[in-house]
Amino acid sequence: MSKVLFVDVDGTLCGKSNNPPASAVEAIRKARANGHKVYICTGRSKAEVYDNIWEIGLDGMLGGNGSYVEDHGKVIMHQKLSLEEVRAIVQWFNERGLEFYLEANSGLYPSKNYRQQVLDIMKKVDPDANLDGLMLFLDGMTYGDDFDKEDVNKISYRLNSLEDFELTKAKFPHLKNGTWGYPGGPMQHGDIGVTGIDKKHAINVLCEYLGGIAKEDMIAFGDEKVDIPMFEACGYSVAMGSGSDECKAAADYITTDTDDDGLYNAFVHLGLID
Repeated sequence: MSKVLFVDVDGTLCGKSNNPPASAVEAIRKARANGHKVYICTGRSKAEVYDNIWEIGLDGMLGGNGSYVEDHGKVIMHQKLSLEEVRAIVQWFNERGLEFYLEANSGLYPSKNYRQQVLDIMKKVDPDANLDGLMLFLDGMTYGDDFDKEDVNKISYRLNSLEDFELTKAKFPHLKNGTWGYPGGPMQHGDIGVTGIDKKHAINVLCEYLGGIAKEDMIAFGDEKVDIPMFEACGYSVAMGSGSDECKAAADYITTDTDDDGLYNAFVHLGLID
């Protein structure tokens, strides 16, 4: 029986280098050759899904943590922040001196000092860190001062303190407020987007479009708390060994670390590939 697989990107498909391990690429290609469908289900917007991911071979993507659904190049759903909301959020961050970037399908649009702040903090925390993955991310951004974008899924901003998140959440209670990145680390961010959406919502939209898929025929693969709604939408769930404790506690099965052939080993364990 063919399955529909939903694979998170950061920390699941891609490891520390921001690239998918060769074993993960092989696993997905073999699974599709065996008749299974594979969608990425990610917090990334389409502009951040680079060629190294599309070239694996996918049936589509669910992006923006549930705000965007695409099947074989056709847009099924896109719930965006309004232009008025984008302007208000940008003004708020500028007033508080918070560096941010807009996550839109057309591109990633950072504030003036975002790139340098992230690099300075990363180098200070770990001078010997391999920055290849980070540079891929930063170099893929579109720099400038035009933030009047009408295709924004969400806006991420660097947290100088937890207070930044709490005040932003209080300022925009009608929007969805979350955090990502290692707590206290250089890449700890808040994000703000459309309320009422998550990865479960996106999966349900795709299933309806495809004419209904039995829950037991869907499998989710993730590594963080934000992936738990995806687990709830599917009949079976797999957490990466390198994932968070919350994610692993919610999963049906825990595979090896992302960079230790985690995805490939999970596919074999589930009989999706030999």
